[in-house]
Amino acid sequence: MGDTTETGLPQALEIAWGMRAAPQRGPSRALTHDRIVAAAIEIADADGLGAVTMQAVAKSLDFTTMSLYRYVSGKDDLVRLMQDAAVSLPDEVELPDDWRDALRTWAGLVRDAYRARPWVLEAPRGQWSVLMPSSVRAADLGLAALADLELTDGEKIAAILLISLHVASMVQLEQSLAEEGEVTATPAGVEMLREVITTERFPHLGPVMAAGGYVTGADPGVEVDPDEVAGVDAEFDLGLDVLIAGLEAIERRRRPSCG
Repeated sequence: MGDTTETGLPQALEIAWGMRAAPQRGPSRALTHDRIVAAAIEIADADGLGAVTMQAVAKSLDFTTMSLYRYVSGKDDLVRLMQDAAVSLPDEVELPDDWRDALRTWAGLVRDAYRARPWVLEAPRGQWSVLMPSSVRAADLGLAALADLELTDGEKIAAILLISLHVASMVQLEQSLAEEGEVTATPAGVEMLREVITTERFPHLGPVMAAGGYVTGADPGVEVDPDEVAGVDAEFDLGLDVLIAGLEAIERRRRPSCG
């Protein structure tokens, strides 16, 4: 995660937590870390993370690129600060009493944050990333959702990690599908696929293909639910249900036997 300081902590981490003051001397003293990060986020929102460079951010602020380097060591640190500032959960969240509903609420909040700025999912994540303020806030709220579950602290942390990965992957899929646009095979194309994806070769998927599933618009004669085509909500909910069911199963095994 970018350059480290004499404390061994990454510079971006110290900046995010307010441990590192902005430079007070020089012609660029009118700059602040917040201004730099806000300008970089504006560029990413408009043109994607790939458009963010130190030069582009400096130009948008009407400062020289060298001025920015007095505040952040380089693009890696800047991207981490952007990621932290861009993905934050609401300050006030009231979770449901039931841990399952609370976990679904938490996952929904994380999903909303990623959906608002999906470019953050392109930024690398690592061991230091989970110590950034927004990540700590999200983890604390996730653990609050699991407070009544009979698991160890390590298991609870692993659980919210798995769920956050599920959320991120589904948002990425949703984004990819939106960028790709609607894909509809012609009847001739579908027939060609059915000739290679057969029940004999693929005994479990073949019947699904033959029935008109697995390819969007595969069979014009089959009525398709528009909500099913429009997004990945059903798959998102199913994945979350599977993970919650797994946590329930682990907890049941831990309960003392009544017999």
